[in-house]
Amino acid sequence: MAKRRPSKHTRPHRPLSAGMAASKRTVGGRAYVVKQVSGERATKSYVCPGCQHEVRPGMAHIVAWPDSPPLGYEAGVEVRRHWHTACWERTR
Repeated sequence: MAKRRPSKHTRPHRPLSAGMAASKRTVGGRAYVVKQVSGERATKSYVCPGCQHEVRPGMAHIVAWPDSPPLGYEAGVEVRRHWHTACWERTR
């Protein structure tokens, strides 16, 4: 019988930028880590904070979170937001 992999829930959290091409950007005096998500990798629905409309599965978009999130780096998972690419570009 093949060995089972340990549950992903018992493994330590991966850093938010692990395995992805991310860049940094300053908006309103605050530094953000920014990642582009391709349509193939977009599998969930989110609400864009820029326009309050749905970012649908299959739609390429931007994920951004503060470079120094409140209450430590692990809190970054809770504060990351999924933006329509055009909405994020309007924040410049």
